[in-house]
Amino acid sequence: MIPDTPHIPELLAPAGTPDKLATALRYGADAVYLGGPDLSLRAKAAGFDMDALAAACRLARGYGARVYYTLNILPHESGLDAVRVRLDELAGLPPDAAPHALIVADPGVVRLARLLAPGYSLHLSTQANTSNSEALAFWADQGVDRVNLARELAGPDIARLAAAGRELGVDVECFVHGAQCMAISGRCLLGAALNRRSANLGLCTQPCRFEYNVRAVELEEKTRPGHTTWQAVSGDGFAAILSPEDLCLIQYLGWFGRVGVAALKIEGRMRSEQAMAQTVDAYRGALDGLCAGKMPGQAVMDELRHAAARPLGTGFFAAYPRILFSPENTSFQRRDVVGKITAPHGEGRWRVAVKGRWDSDIAVEILVPGLRRPQLAPAAYGLENLEGERLGLAHSGMDIVLACDHPDLAAGYFLRLASLQT
Repeated sequence: MIPDTPHIPELLAPAGTPDKLATALRYGADAVYLGGPDLSLRAKAAGFDMDALAAACRLARGYGARVYYTLNILPHESGLDAVRVRLDELAGLPPDAAPHALIVADPGVVRLARLLAPGYSLHLSTQANTSNSEALAFWADQGVDRVNLARELAGPDIARLAAAGRELGVDVECFVHGAQCMAISGRCLLGAALNRRSANLGLCTQPCRFEYNVRAVELEEKTRPGHTTWQAVSGDGFAAILSPEDLCLIQYLGWFGRVGVAALKIEGRMRSEQAMAQTVDAYRGALDGLCAGKMPGQAVMDELRHAAARPLGTGFFAAYPRILFSPENTSFQRRDVVGKITAPHGEGRWRVAVKGRWDSDIAVEILVPGLRRPQLAPAAYGLENLEGERLGLAHSGMDIVLACDHPDLAAGYFLRLASLQT
């Protein structure tokens, strides 16, 4: 029996760098996941060494949030010594500077973690492709406390596994937003085949997002003569025909709460800070709204549209997959982030890292956590260079000064266009 009143699942956000960590916490994540400089599935991310990890854990605890450390590489035999060393390092961290759990995928790493770092809770990555209750029971027997389910499951399957998890004493977690992979639960071989770089060793080159020129365009299966079984369609030139849309399940958060899913995970350790600020704020706002009995409305969906780089869809979750939004939709007025406030710069002035073209004649809005968006009219602010000279236009990569005394301005907040430039 599914309860009528949902519990509110944990909101789990990515933290690829210390700045992204701070952004995720500031905009409302209950927990963050991050990796080291290696041995996770984001080898191109800088990651956190032991000192940086300790600082991250202390910062998160100040927000009342949790940190999960990704050790979800699927190692070859030659990589096991490095895993052992990392587990020894993690086991040696003091309690206030240690993550709350390790995210693992490989059975061998699970075994080593139990031997070398027995104090840690273990969370199983989606890479393990857990799709049924017997698999849940197996991982429970191995001491796993939480399982991120396979990405290929539909809603009814997730509900059944959440119920099974309750009986087994294992929490279940699901991805609800971000990039999807054409491979089963992300276990991809395309990069290894094309570039000799294995995604399962943290070296994904995203060949599914490369652009291809379609040559063989149609397949007819032997027992279905006259019927096109598979077809690849490309426009002029090259197209990203293998790239799936991004996942977006914000409309179903109440359902996830009712079936007892413990945590909702956002993908994106490699995404920009500004994209994560808007995404985390939208999901935090939607979850907080559920506490008041409100379903996610258009405002939270619009936040995700502003941050979207690819179409947003329901993936495998819904019985009939839907595309919810495409960036090519000209009826939606996307407003880009133009800057991040980095520090105070004297009375009524703020140091700003510019993230996009910023014309001082355009109104902007402050991305205040809690989905508040106070606006600054052009007459209410000014832009200056670091020498105090007035600027009419700023470009991405510049460090400038925002002259404004609005009470909602604060270090770490982002600024976004309030109207489209013409």
